Amino acid sequence: MSSTTTEKTGTNTPAPVSGVARRDSGTLLASGDGQTKIADVVVQKIASLSAREVPGVRSLGGGTARTLGALRGRIPGAGTSQGQGVTVEVGERQVAVDLDVLVDYGVAIPDLAKSVRLNVITSIEEMTGLEVVEVNITVVDVYLGEGSSDSEQPQRARVE
Repeated sequence: MSSTTTEKTGTNTPAPVSGVARRDSGTLLASGDGQTKIADVVVQKIASLSAREVPGVRSLGGGTARTLGALRGRIPGAGTSQGQGVTVEVGERQVAVDLDVLVDYGVAIPDLAKSVRLNVITSIEEMTGLEVVEVNITVVDVYLGEGSSDSEQPQRARVE
């Protein structure tokens, strides 16, 4: 059941998901004065920044995306993409978010996922007025520290 009916007013209000109190988002983006449209990239940046705020999230994106982002960061004038590792689908009133996350070693992944999900939902809903219907999180890697990356260690030849 996705909505509940209040006995006093008889209106439908969205049911809370993951402990987030929701408000009716349809009235915030359309009015008699006009309509507000929010670009996908805006929601993507909000999701990216709010996910990165959570302690234990090292970065977003898969290995290739992180490598390309690091290379892009070395080019003068080119910054890293805030939307890296974030995919969104934005409708008229609802949003779905997919995140690829690199987590710090030792962090409890279920707790981290819950915190990231809550922070992303709260940020997007408060800033845009859109209802977040789902936040899917894929943990793509675990960060072990600067000197412990497999790709940085020299490979020994098997045959000489």
